[in-house]
Amino acid sequence: MTARYRIEHDTRYTYATRVSTSQQMAYLRPRELPRQRVRRQELTVEPHPARWTRRTDYFGNAVDQFTLLQPHSELTVSARSLVEVLPARSHPQPELSPPWEDARRALVYRTGVAGGEAVRYAFASPYIALDPEAAEFARTSFAPGRPLLAAAVDLMHRIYTEFRFDPDATTIRTPVKRVLAERRGVCQDFAHVQIACLRSLGLSARYVSGYLLTTPPPGRPRLQGADASHAWLAVHCPRHGWGGPRPDQ
Repeated sequence: MTARYRIEHDTRYTYATRVSTSQQMAYLRPRELPRQRVRRQELTVEPHPARWTRRTDYFGNAVDQFTLLQPHSELTVSARSLVEVLPARSHPQPELSPPWEDARRALVYRTGVAGGEAVRYAFASPYIALDPEAAEFARTSFAPGRPLLAAAVDLMHRIYTEFRFDPDATTIRTPVKRVLAERRGVCQDFAHVQIACLRSLGLSARYVSGYLLTTPPPGRPRLQGADASHAWLAVHCPRHGWGGPRPDQ
């Protein structure tokens, strides 16, 4: 069955003193994907920007960039979206996916043969360094010959079990190395840890952000504001392409 979601996302900045200018970039427009259709989308900014441009970045994400030139003590960005998600035809069985070493070999450049679009997500990036400690942490899950998706799911469960959710422990600038050492943070930290683990083994993984739909307790209504934006990751697997953890995993 096709699911239809109405997403309301509000971001509000309040400043201790009035600011004269502000420049912002917003990634608040859901993407069109093979199983995702954006039926309606609008973005409002108060105070209204003096300049506003929209573009698509290198990775295919919609970006709104705007500048405010009038003094203001508060800035509000509101996004309203109506999105349809089509059902998946099937889910790959983790234990039947190729050995993780095969996926790593597929990313290695050979004369006249490149690893495809996934190669760009196998290297270090501004937030994710290739780290021997991350590789060592991952090896408990990535035994020789183990299927890639089964190993990735096992690593995900270990991070869930061994790390503590602590919204006060990190900021957006906290390095992965510190999160791995202290074993605490929030969803974006845990996603970056697993990406660092996978890339440090020579695999391809990328960061994903979206919205988390929760299930209220039996007999209780869904509360407005209970659901929130979320961060996770996708790993690239030969024959299956990009995929993230299934809800029942």
